[in-house]
Amino acid sequence: MNRRYDIDWLRVIAIGLLLVYHTAIAFQPWGFMLGFITNDKPWESLWLAMSMINVWRIPLLFFISGMGVYFAMQKRNWKQLLQDRAKRILIPFVFGIFCIVPVQVFIAQRYYLQPIDYIPNPAHLWFLGNIFTYVLLLVPIFYYPVKNEKGKFVCWIRKILSNPLSLLIVTAAFISETMLLNPVLYELYAMTWHGFYIGLLAFFSGFCFMLAGTSFWKMLLKWRWLFLMMAIALYVHRLLQVQMKVPNIALAIESNCWIFSIFAFGYKYLNHPGKALRYLSPAAYPIYIIHMFFLYLASLLLLPLNIEVYLKFVLVWIFTVAGCLATYHLIIRRINFIRILFGLKGLGRPSIKNNTKSADLSYEVREVFH
Repeated sequence: MNRRYDIDWLRVIAIGLLLVYHTAIAFQPWGFMLGFITNDKPWESLWLAMSMINVWRIPLLFFISGMGVYFAMQKRNWKQLLQDRAKRILIPFVFGIFCIVPVQVFIAQRYYLQPIDYIPNPAHLWFLGNIFTYVLLLVPIFYYPVKNEKGKFVCWIRKILSNPLSLLIVTAAFISETMLLNPVLYELYAMTWHGFYIGLLAFFSGFCFMLAGTSFWKMLLKWRWLFLMMAIALYVHRLLQVQMKVPNIALAIESNCWIFSIFAFGYKYLNHPGKALRYLSPAAYPIYIIHMFFLYLASLLLLPLNIEVYLKFVLVWIFTVAGCLATYHLIIRRINFIRILFGLKGLGRPSIKNNTKSADLSYEVREVFH
């Protein structure tokens, strides 16, 4: 199995975009309705960029998560996989619900002078609950093709997915989901049935994309400019509508066009290792878990300042990123029991001989998103 550094990079980039996007919500007039601490003076023009990424940022992570299960199943049977996912997903999910989310809620309560109360809930960690459910539901289906990759069924899958018309089938599945559920907002994924089923489709599709092998990725690469042009055209069309309102079917198509193009360009330009990736790839998951705490803390400290909204946005984002990286670097990655709470493997005993070289060679696809 060849390393797919591009998938690692895309996961890291997606988490980075999540930090930017959530910071931007703090400067939207409707952010308060989502439980965010918001600035008194909004920066509404940010929505132009936010609306572009909002239709694909969460589905992209679900695609990547499905790809991760494919890699994880290469060296595990189904029992080992479920045990591993329970350690990597379920433990951080439960820990976050009871120990991390209540702290960020406390910060919001203090900012808005509300009664202080202990409120455990999934909040932004709903994503982890979905992934663990998908693993439970789909591993029995995934197990046979992974263990029989030279069989007729897998050969059939690879033949179909090597044809660009197969992406019409994938997109049709997403269109069917939105037609059946008819969500009020296509971009409202968190703790909704729409978010659950669109995540399930993306998770399943991501697994199939990896199962399909090189022929699928070469096909994506060949048609990458078409996917990108279609995505841009659909986004521009959306910009020209009153309040950017378009049918959910159009959003489903646009979302998939962005995702197909992102995977294609990532495959071409990001499939290479590096020191930055070796550090950031395992950091992405813990940072996702703790980033809302630092965003809320930054909002508490910085939003009351009498400075320009643009500068305030930059400062809140810098504070959030710096807090996440410092906490990961100084605490999470260094202490075994804390690593486990954040979905990382415990620290092993490194070999004294060739320690640096072995560290470079032992970098594996094993994080929960991937």
